[in-house]
Amino acid sequence: MSPLAVREAAVAGMFYPGEPAVLRDAVDRLLAAAPPPPADAPVPRAVIVPHAGYIYSGSTAAVAYARIAAGRDTIERVLIVGPTHKVPVLGVALPGADVFRTPLGEVPVAESWAEERLNGVPAACVFAETHRWEHSIEVQIPFLQRTLGDIEIVPLLAGDASGEEVADVLEALGGGPETLIVISSDLSHYLSYDEATQIDAGTITQISSLDGPLNHSQACGATPINGLLVYARRKKLVPTLLDACNSGDTAGDHAAVVGYSAFAFDEAQDA
Repeated sequence: MSPLAVREAAVAGMFYPGEPAVLRDAVDRLLAAAPPPPADAPVPRAVIVPHAGYIYSGSTAAVAYARIAAGRDTIERVLIVGPTHKVPVLGVALPGADVFRTPLGEVPVAESWAEERLNGVPAACVFAETHRWEHSIEVQIPFLQRTLGDIEIVPLLAGDASGEEVADVLEALGGGPETLIVISSDLSHYLSYDEATQIDAGTITQISSLDGPLNHSQACGATPINGLLVYARRKKLVPTLLDACNSGDTAGDHAAVVGYSAFAFDEAQDA
């Protein structure tokens, strides 16, 4: 039997705690501090969550993950789609890995399953190097480990791709309530507090209206968000803003902030 291809944790101890007990406690505290979802809130079909260091954006991400936790018995697979910050890629890339490792343990990757379903989807590819040092997917995994337990993931990095191309990938992989889509993106970067608040409010309005495409000055993960907006229009998913803030509200100053938001996308309810 061939040894497993493991994508090792690249940003443990930087974006989030590197010690297992400390990381577990940090995630659990963030989840416990998140407002509880409404009693009638459905398990989302998709979410948008930020991917900065936990001290900056973890509280915003936790609001979405608290909503996801109700799907522990139904969600089997999570598609995590992030942008590339280190190594560019043409299209939407799988990692060519069997597992992703974090300090909380290993999470299996549905690599063969995904490759089979993406056969013939033009934008899909396999490119391990773009995943090797990328944080946008990795920082989501401890939250998934604590909220959903034993699941498998499909890590995808969207580089040079249109919203339609990303949506085609999601459509090839997406299924019913057993599959959750997690889109990893921050909002504006390094603007003053007041300017960021104004620009992010406009971006949030666009997302809430499924009005794409966004550009990369609005969101570093504009490409995966644009894909979700197209997919949501196709599938008649309805977005709900769960939380928004910026680093000036959490652990940074007000001179140059990064914006964060959390959204849930649910199936439209029949009138």
